[in-house]
Amino acid sequence: MNTIEKLNTCDIILGSGSPRRLQLLEGMGLRFRIMAFDVDETLPAGLAPALAAEALAQHKAQAFPQEEMLPHTLLITADTLVVLGEQVLGKPTDRQDAIAMLSHLSGHTHEVITGVCLRTLTRVHTFHALSRVTFRALAQEEIVHYVDHYRPFDKAGAYGIQEWIGYVGVERMEGSYYNVMGLPTQRLWEELCRILSQAEGR
Repeated sequence: MNTIEKLNTCDIILGSGSPRRLQLLEGMGLRFRIMAFDVDETLPAGLAPALAAEALAQHKAQAFPQEEMLPHTLLITADTLVVLGEQVLGKPTDRQDAIAMLSHLSGHTHEVITGVCLRTLTRVHTFHALSRVTFRALAQEEIVHYVDHYRPFDKAGAYGIQEWIGYVGVERMEGSYYNVMGLPTQRLWEELCRILSQAEGR
């Protein structure tokens, strides 16, 4: 049995309602189901952004009902942060907040950090991936057009790289493109393979 077949014997649960993460897991060829649930996404105080992203992902995993965790269950949760200098940009509260966020990102390089938590019945494993994205200087009319037509209010930093703003505004990028979308698929695959290997080595 190869790796993908072994993974598909697990009951993989995506603990997220994000359509981007759903799309990315599908692209990895994994069979999974979605169980989204509301949790407090307040940024933990006093943590560096990478550790905060991991803490939020783990918080989401730990909020998952214990009775749903069976021996073959593999829960995947994630949280993505956009960091510009010392400022962490979450999801915009409204149109003006989205326009302000993109105005700050315009002409600068920022970091996108996704924390991921993998939870089974017997273990909890967290990791993160970091990408750097540089926007060219955006015209105000471009920012307003994007916000009004794509309404990126459910996205950290008020943008989706896979949308119009990514096509016309991103000058360069270092790291995983899919991480910027919301899930570092290559790193996730490595960690899933590691968990399988550890389970088989018990």
